[in-house]
Amino acid sequence: MRWAVVPSPIGDLGIAVDETGVCRVHFGWSAESGAPPSPGPPGAAPDPAVDGLLTEAAGQLRAYFAGERTAFDLPLSVHGGSGFERAVWSALAGIPYGEMRTYGQIATTVGDRDAARAVGIACNHNPIAIVLPCHRVVGADGKLVGFGGGLPRKRFLLELEARVRIERDFSA
Repeated sequence: MRWAVVPSPIGDLGIAVDETGVCRVHFGWSAESGAPPSPGPPGAAPDPAVDGLLTEAAGQLRAYFAGERTAFDLPLSVHGGSGFERAVWSALAGIPYGEMRTYGQIATTVGDRDAARAVGIACNHNPIAIVLPCHRVVGADGKLVGFGGGLPRKRFLLELEARVRIERDFSA
């Protein structure tokens, strides 16, 4: 597994990739917070394929924050999670850029319309933030509730996507 820290407008993001795909995107990682050193653990042998994927993932995240990318094209390597959590993470991947779904809508999508709270917990356990867009999930009344990265980050991400979508719609 290889790691990198990518600066972003919402703070440093830690990215981890393995030989299969991106396995982690986490908020607030930095050398000061004890994140693994970039580009990987000390003594790790270089792996051109993994290092190339790490470079690509970092580039796609930078393009997303620049408003140049509205979809990620990265192989994912999801480790852990219950069957329900994996179903929720899969549903997150289906939320279009610039759109939102409620926790209840996601619960219905995964087959248990009464599991909105469990969807919230699954979103909190999402190992690949932003790429699997848990920030696009809101409360039943449209309010911004519950986000592992903090509500200011969630607001920033939703506002970024709304602005980019509006700009693209008007320039089309």
